[in-house]
This record gives sequence, structure tokens and C-alpha cells, in this order.
Amino acid sequence: MAMFDRPTLRTQRLWALPAVAAVAIAVPLAGCGGSGSSSTTVASQPATAATTTTAAAGKVSCGSSVTTSANEAASTAAGDIPDNQQFLTFKNPTGGYSIKYPEGWARSGSGTNVTFQDKSNTVAITVTPGPAPTPSSVGKQLKQQAASDPCLSPGTPQAATVGPNQAIKVTYTTRGAKSPVTGQRNKVTVDRYVFFKGGRVATVDLSNPVGVDNVDAYRMISESFRWG
Repeated sequence: MAMFDRPTLRTQRLWALPAVAAVAIAVPLAGCGGSGSSSTTVASQPATAATTTTAAAGKVSCGSSVTTSANEAASTAAGDIPDNQQFLTFKNPTGGYSIKYPEGWARSGSGTNVTFQDKSNTVAITVTPGPAPTPSSVGKQLKQQAASDPCLSPGTPQAATVGPNQAIKVTYTTRGAKSPVTGQRNKVTVDRYVFFKGGRVATVDLSNPVGVDNVDAYRMISESFRWG
């Protein structure tokens, strides 16, 4: 059974240093949590936005860039994680890890596949057996995903130091689920961190719609990951 420990709240807005920002992932909003910090360092290249307009049967139509209405912009802005957000620690004995998540977010899944979600923001953690990941293996995995998701535009995976861990990080863009209100699929940006220990691979995906600023919160979440 998963246990929850309430840590002492210490969430504060971190301002990236210019020297580190120069090597940050450069996607449409610099990634969900892709801004550089003293403990999360990585160099990468910008990903090209997906603009697939395929209408063939059986394929998802991404559509061209859609002008966002005022109401949609307001909805997107509502996804910003507030500065005073409290965080809890999720301990997963089955998955063999712990990680912080925003209090109040809905949790689904169990064992080796767990997701936390609020509005269009998502933190998904999947643990599988496997060898140590490399930038090449993570890139190959993204290409396989792109084969079934024409909206996905992968970035360039790079080795990174994430808190006390070594990981492979990549930022990519895709489109989320269709809105039941507007019928549109908002463009989302995802920061993927792939951790490894003792034959176990943990993939942590932090996603939010383009236009939502969760850089600091997502950085803190990724750096809170611990095995054991």
C-alpha cells in the first residue's frame, strides 16, 4: 500500500542563472521543467513543432497551428502551479521509488505505473526492467512513439545530472487529449527523465500545455526522485 508523508513545505521560485539557461532545452516554452538549475544540467537542441495534417483513416490529425481564443488562453493559464503549492511525498514500494507531487492532484494507477493529474498537467511514472538507458536508446523509444503519434516531435536526449541522480533527459512536444468543450487538442510539452538502478528503469514524464509555466515546480519534482 502506498504511504504519503507530508514534508516541510519549501517551494520557492528559482531563477535560472544566465550561464545555465544557455544550455536549457529550447522548446516552445523551454520545456515543462526544462530550465537549467545548479543541480539539473543538460544540453540539447530545440524540437520542431508538430504540424502534421494527416487525414488518412486510422491516423490522428494534429492540424496546423491553431489560434488560441481568449477563453482557451485563460484555461491554459489556470494550469500554472501556484508559488504556495504544497507537496507530498509518494512512496511506492512496488516500484521501488519515492517522488514528490503537488497536494490535491488526482492519483491513478498503481504498482509500476502511476499518474498524478490536475487540469491538463500530468506527472506519470513508469518502472520497467531493462538495461541502463542511453541517449540513443531513449531517442529510439521516442521514435517508436512518434510512429503511432504523428503529433509527437522529439527533442534530442542528453545525459543529465538531476538532483543526486544521473539520468537521460529529453523534451518533446505533442498534443493532448481532445477537449470536450472546444474539440481541439492543445499542444503540450513534456520533460522526460529516465533513471536507472539495478536493472530497473524509471521513466518520469512531466507534461503541461504550451503556455503554462510550471518550470520551478517540475524541476523540484524531478529532482525529488529517489530509488528505494
